[in-house]
Amino acid sequence: MLILPVVLAVITPWHWAGFTAFVLFALALDLGVFHRDCRKTTFREAMGWTALWAASAFVFAFWVAPRVIDGWDAGHTATFVTGYLVELSLSMDNVFVIALVFRYFAVPQEWQHRVLFWGIVGALVMRGLMIALGATLIQEFHWMLYVFGAFLVYSGGKMMFAGDDATTVEPDKNPAVKLVRRFFPVSPSFDGQNFVTRHEGRRMLTPLALVLVVVETTDVVFALDSIPAIFGVTSDAFLVFTSNVFAILGLRSLYFVLASAMGYFRLLKYGLSLVLVFIGVKMLAEHWLKAWMGDSLMNISLGIVLGIILLSVLASMVLAWRERPGKERG
Repeated sequence: MLILPVVLAVITPWHWAGFTAFVLFALALDLGVFHRDCRKTTFREAMGWTALWAASAFVFAFWVAPRVIDGWDAGHTATFVTGYLVELSLSMDNVFVIALVFRYFAVPQEWQHRVLFWGIVGALVMRGLMIALGATLIQEFHWMLYVFGAFLVYSGGKMMFAGDDATTVEPDKNPAVKLVRRFFPVSPSFDGQNFVTRHEGRRMLTPLALVLVVVETTDVVFALDSIPAIFGVTSDAFLVFTSNVFAILGLRSLYFVLASAMGYFRLLKYGLSLVLVFIGVKMLAEHWLKAWMGDSLMNISLGIVLGIILLSVLASMVLAWRERPGKERG
């Protein structure tokens, strides 16, 4: 696919307002209509929502944005898709940690959607603030791109060589959980999907509220990698925010798709670490790479990111197939 040179897209406050209104409408529709009642999310339903959010992201990139934003061209579309795939891929690691958190607290599946919903709302707010800060820093101090790049190389290397302790969940050691327990009483048991309950005549937080705190702080930790990574794709705040939001909106349904199949993605961590290292190196060498590859750099980056992720997933599935119980060995 030929990528045209990226020209300046005219992003107005109306574009920001319109996209924010779309997000708020989607969240309200989700909680107020489709998931009003407390129930389990089936695999088929989760697959449907995952496909819907992915389709929405591509419709936005290929059809909506080119029609409502002056200057939006094929280069912006490719940049958006690359950022979206990077964020969605990095969020998979977050999904597995969230699954461990739910298992640690023994949260019934029918209550998990409520935690994920409000966790995503909090993630949208926190990431919006982090993106605004990052865009401001890069605009004022361009050399921050090199700082982000070096940090991604370090994070990718750390993820690559981290042992099983990297995925160990110990909420009792979480500083935010300790802070909540210090200032708020917590009931000894769940009260349905409520975050607040009355126990022995006192209003208390429920353990489900602690689960939400852990999910929120976990997302902040992962955002420290994902936000610099997407700035390695583009420094345009609108592109960064929209691609990030679409990835986060699909995170909840993606959780219900992937949580039961964690064993099939054992090597994904290594693929994600390579993605971080690649983007970090790309940020550090951006000036020379653009001079060498020109406008094809975005195409090549997209292909490398997709290739690394697909290979790690396929390798994980092959490994799981070879190790499945009862398999006859030749």
